[in-house]
Amino acid sequence: MELTMNMILFLVLSIAPFPSIGLRCHCGYCGKENYTCETNGGMCVASANWNLETNVVSRYYWCLEKEHVEPPGNPLACLVSKENSHHMKIQCCAHTDMCNENLLKDWPSEDQLAEGKRIKADKNTEHLLLGLWIGIPLAVLLVCIVSLATFCILRHRVRRQEEKGNTGKIGEGRVVSPRTWRPPKPCYVSLDSGKENAEDRPFLPHHHCDHHSDSLRDTVLDVTSSSSGSGLPILVQRSISRQIQLVEIAGTGRFGEVWRGQWRGENVAVKIFSSREEQSWAREVQIYQTAMLRHENILGFIAADNKDNGTWTQLWLITDYHAHGSLFDFLSGHTVSPADMLRMSWSIATGLAHLHMEIIGTQGKPAIAHRDLKSKNILVKENGVCAIADLGMAVRHDTSTDTVDIAPNHRVGTKRYMAPEVLDESMNMDHFESFKRADIYSLGLVYWELARRCIVKGEVEEYELPYYDLVPCDPTVEEMRQVVCLAGLRPSIPPRWNLSPVLQGFAKVMQECWYPNAGARLTALRVKKTLSQMSQD
Repeated sequence: MELTMNMILFLVLSIAPFPSIGLRCHCGYCGKENYTCETNGGMCVASANWNLETNVVSRYYWCLEKEHVEPPGNPLACLVSKENSHHMKIQCCAHTDMCNENLLKDWPSEDQLAEGKRIKADKNTEHLLLGLWIGIPLAVLLVCIVSLATFCILRHRVRRQEEKGNTGKIGEGRVVSPRTWRPPKPCYVSLDSGKENAEDRPFLPHHHCDHHSDSLRDTVLDVTSSSSGSGLPILVQRSISRQIQLVEIAGTGRFGEVWRGQWRGENVAVKIFSSREEQSWAREVQIYQTAMLRHENILGFIAADNKDNGTWTQLWLITDYHAHGSLFDFLSGHTVSPADMLRMSWSIATGLAHLHMEIIGTQGKPAIAHRDLKSKNILVKENGVCAIADLGMAVRHDTSTDTVDIAPNHRVGTKRYMAPEVLDESMNMDHFESFKRADIYSLGLVYWELARRCIVKGEVEEYELPYYDLVPCDPTVEEMRQVVCLAGLRPSIPPRWNLSPVLQGFAKVMQECWYPNAGARLTALRVKKTLSQMSQD
């Protein structure tokens, strides 16, 4: 009898359900946890991005934590905007473990994919025909322009020869033909001497003719604040650039060299592009001269000019000089306190928020996305805050036509910092918000570099680049895609960060910046406000 009772008790216990510790979901980037994540009170999420250009579908799976399930029952993170609904789907569930594993498996359908393939083929044919229709007239036009330019140059040379023949001396006077006469020049003031009749001096309004600025920064701020804020007049820029003495080389890059120069005893940075990089130089100058761009956390633009050194033409971009160099250089040799980390990260988010923001008005500023944000493109100022630099790859949003102004140069961003949607080519290049979200992903990686060098209770990690333990020094796009998109990996969070409230909160911010779903990432303004609150706490 006792044996029978024991067997009945054993059977009851073996089939009794054990209490669940949470909802288990399929997770595409949790390789170390058997592609499984767990959430208490959250939801399982599946998303699919259909790249209409390449006809490729990318699928992502992850856990949505309880605090992001807002509003309950129909969270925003599970919704897709109307303009993206034709190429993106997101579905959430919470009714059973691993419920998201088979969501969206049948979208898009085989018929939709076949139709996409046909449309792509039709577009390729249309592009070919359009290229022929445009290319042939352009070639004819180019020949006409070259012929006209040659004719004008030859005509100009003939005129110069005639002018030389019509010029002579009578005593100390000069006989000038009517063709070579020019009206008297207006009032000019040289920025370095205050004397008149000096070559290549800037033309300034009359109220500037009685004095000159003692400080380059004062000159820039005075002129830009009284105009559109888009930089100094061209003649002022040329005057400054031709009075700069190059002192020492500060760094090199794929575009050329950066020098420390001096103008009237003040240090300036001179970025010298080779003539092969003229498009990159022209684009960066164009972005820096955007109205209302000047900001404390964006590298201060001073002047741009081209200079002939006797052998080749150099393209100069002159900006403020910061002795600490880039954030990469600074973190390689220094540690930072939690307060320093929050101040530096807040200043980067503030500069990025200003870039991303559109300013409405007569002299307004278009929204701008950086496209190559990394620690080497962020400078550390003397007061410990940061300034975003290198705008050569930036894009602007034209709200009147809702188009993206992309530079026609051959440069691409840094592969290590590319967002998942850039690596797998699922990003919508016609949607400006896509570029802003890619910037936020890169910002999260920069914050990870910064947090590793934050010293708390004497503990700190060595400086490393993101994904240093997963990819080689100069990874290819395919190597980054394997790690970031297919394996869904992100830079590891050291255990010591969870023991510090500041580092723990900072880690949460960076993780919300590098979500695989671009639409779920924080905005630059939200990052700025969160860090500001953390600084006050």
